[in-house]
Amino acid sequence: MHLVSLTLTLLLGALAIVLLIPITVLLLECLLALFPSQKPQSEAGLDPPPTIAVLIPAHNEALGIESTLRALGPQLTPPDRLVVIADNCEDETAAIARSTGVMVTERFNAEQRGKGYALQHGLQLLAPQPPDVVIIVDADCWVAPGGLAAIAQQAMATGCPVQARYLMAPPPEPSPKDSISALAFTVKNWVRPLGLQQLGLPCVLTGTGMGFPWAVLQQVAWVGDHLVEDMQLSVDAAIAGYPPQFCPQARVTSTLPQQQRAATSQRTRWEHGHLQTIGQQVPRLVREALRQRRLDLLALALDLSVPPLSLLVLLWLGAFILAVGTWGLGITGGLPTLGLAIAGGMLTLAILMAWLGFARDQVSLTLLLAIPLYILWKIPLYVAFLIRPQSQWVRTARGKGSGSPDKPSP
Repeated sequence: MHLVSLTLTLLLGALAIVLLIPITVLLLECLLALFPSQKPQSEAGLDPPPTIAVLIPAHNEALGIESTLRALGPQLTPPDRLVVIADNCEDETAAIARSTGVMVTERFNAEQRGKGYALQHGLQLLAPQPPDVVIIVDADCWVAPGGLAAIAQQAMATGCPVQARYLMAPPPEPSPKDSISALAFTVKNWVRPLGLQQLGLPCVLTGTGMGFPWAVLQQVAWVGDHLVEDMQLSVDAAIAGYPPQFCPQARVTSTLPQQQRAATSQRTRWEHGHLQTIGQQVPRLVREALRQRRLDLLALALDLSVPPLSLLVLLWLGAFILAVGTWGLGITGGLPTLGLAIAGGMLTLAILMAWLGFARDQVSLTLLLAIPLYILWKIPLYVAFLIRPQSQWVRTARGKGSGSPDKPSP
């Protein structure tokens, strides 16, 4: 009995330590984000400004692509290009895009489907006359005025990939779950990268509002069929010596899907891809950090090791309940319970700091009480990852009211 008690105590203690690592990283990122931001590296501007090519991969985006294109047009100068890659489309995406006067290329390949392949096609189209900077924008996004210039200036100034502040707005008739989901995006795509920027550390690319110096794209290959090609590209670029930089002054907004099925599909792809990336790329980053003696790679590994927020809460809650139960029955010692209690306090503090500093105008204190319901909604998604993880890129279906917002809130 004593051996069993000691073994369980050690296992729970190890679990507490494992959870404390990502929770500590999250807490530090949220805390640092509250400090005044550093002066943007692109503020001084470059003369002449860099030439830009905006690539928009689009699959059946007839519903919202026109508003996306019309918001981008005024931000471009005559040398710049705006290219829509209509990829395996079965609707009027290409025709609607052409009606706005932009360049459109159509691609049909039943075997190679997905955003990565579409972008490979677009880059090949640009190769004969390459721009200084390539900016990737999803077809359902709205880029705030000045966003393209800010991304391009910072990409040229740093010689590295640049990620805009990409947020999700709730749909027109949001449920509490939608509001909490928007808060989770705020934490992941604004608060945490901003905290890393305060220390001059790289961030993770988030799929849209990404800018790349052309020279970097010649050194880093785009992955065609990866579930989260943006995370994969973040790792590859950082290891190659081009760690992605955050550009919070460039704002990109999309809208959460209105339909439950579409929202679940979108989240499944993102979070299954994230979990697969943790298992595959975090060890790789740690090895490269030691081999190249680079602190920024270790920081990126630690940032990537933080699982989706709802999963982190679930893992902590399960471990804490187990620790309290075994301690109460006298089976294990109290140290694991104490460690997990501290971890829970740190996790709660991180979420509250992020909410107070960045989201209290959009998410009321009352709505925070819906967090447990949001987590319950995500449980089947994580069970599916254990049973049958998603392995193919699937576009999120868009319904009425889930296209690009015309006037998103700041």
